[in-house]
Amino acid sequence: MDFLFRLIEDSALSVWLRESPSLLAFPLVLIFHTVGMGFLAGTNAAIGLRILGVAPFVPIRLMERFFPVMRWSFWLNAASGVLLLIAYPTKALTNPVFYFKLICIAIALVHTKVLRDRVLRNPDFELGMVPGKGKIWAATSLFLWAAAIMSGRFLAYTYSRLDVDFNL
Repeated sequence: MDFLFRLIEDSALSVWLRESPSLLAFPLVLIFHTVGMGFLAGTNAAIGLRILGVAPFVPIRLMERFFPVMRWSFWLNAASGVLLLIAYPTKALTNPVFYFKLICIAIALVHTKVLRDRVLRNPDFELGMVPGKGKIWAATSLFLWAAAIMSGRFLAYTYSRLDVDFNL
């Protein structure tokens, strides 16, 4: 695996992302990743909290309008996340927390689609009262996105290898 890590780390893009003093390199990518995460998790939180009973005057069906924002922010996060991975492939790919984060995101994406189909598009919930199962789905969704965010933050502190040549 070190050969693959070295190949990525020695690429012009990886070197530029890591070593450029330009604010258009690593800092901008990190800003995009943070903004995308804020919109993705924030809109999910708004949907989940609405299902749990916050803002009962807002029709649940209107929450579906957040999905284009969630889709856009997911792709912003995916693109910026790939760039962050290219900048430090050894740091991420040798860290089990990174894989936990990816698993949380994958489960959360599937879960969010199911939540949309079973709760937001359910005509029985038009008036806003969601039974316990829908609330469990909403709470689980909030938990999954929170776990993905926290594991992403832990990546900065839990790595054992920064690059191919540097071990802790």
